[in-house]
Amino acid sequence: MSSNIKVKRICQHCKKQFTARTTVTKYCSDSCAKKAYKARKRKKVILEAGKEVNRLQEEEIKALANKDFLTISETCKLLSVSRWTIWRAIKTNRLNAAKFGRRTIIRRSDIESLFKTEDTPHSTEDVGKLVPERETEYYTISEAHEKFGISPTTLRNIIARKSIPKYKKGKKVFIPRKPIDDLFS
Repeated sequence: MSSNIKVKRICQHCKKQFTARTTVTKYCSDSCAKKAYKARKRKKVILEAGKEVNRLQEEEIKALANKDFLTISETCKLLSVSRWTIWRAIKTNRLNAAKFGRRTIIRRSDIESLFKTEDTPHSTEDVGKLVPERETEYYTISEAHEKFGISPTTLRNIIARKSIPKYKKGKKVFIPRKPIDDLFS
């Protein structure tokens, strides 16, 4: 219903200013109203499609959760990581895998054991898993590089190369004295 009033509005679709004759007008023209309608419908369809994809992915993950043996791609989906991450874990022996012809199979229990805490760290990647009980048996990184006169970067490279375990307590990183003393004596 039209009236004699004239209200300045901004079109909700094209964002241009126009003069409306009613208080409920949202669009400057019939063309903008149709385009806005199509945009709303498109958005609704995309949202429903996204929900369907999420539902299917959840069903697939639930199905994978019940399997005892998984392929590389199934493991990737279950853990939400890339194939390269899984292959790196296999290469560094953090994850056990077996080859059957061209397929690589991973036991579900091995995947679950990745997330269990261990008693002793096995590599320099395990920084922070254990805190040293007696700090007198350990150097901090800064103490070691000052004592032996080498740069912190060189010390870290040596620690990584020799697979010397590191322990973190607060902001300090500790390394055992014995292997460092043996290296530099």
